[in-house]
Amino acid sequence: MRVTITQFRRDLFRLVERALAGEPLEFTYRGVVFKVESEVKPSRLARLTGQPVVARGTDLEKASRELLQEMQSEWETDWAEL
Repeated sequence: MRVTITQFRRDLFRLVERALAGEPLEFTYRGVVFKVESEVKPSRLARLTGQPVVARGTDLEKASRELLQEMQSEWETDWAEL
């Protein structure tokens, strides 16, 4: 993104945040183009947005207890065969 020095001054922090996120930023001053970029490149994973994985109304504690009971039942069945 290329902006004027006036816009750069006005929106400095917002533009720097975008540069930190990896977006190329350039501003012009007296006909000279300046580039602003972070020394640290953000990882590609840092740009991911989290998505809800659990359905609403799901009781994770109850599901965990049920899973443990099911696993123990299977273990006991397997161990009984030994």
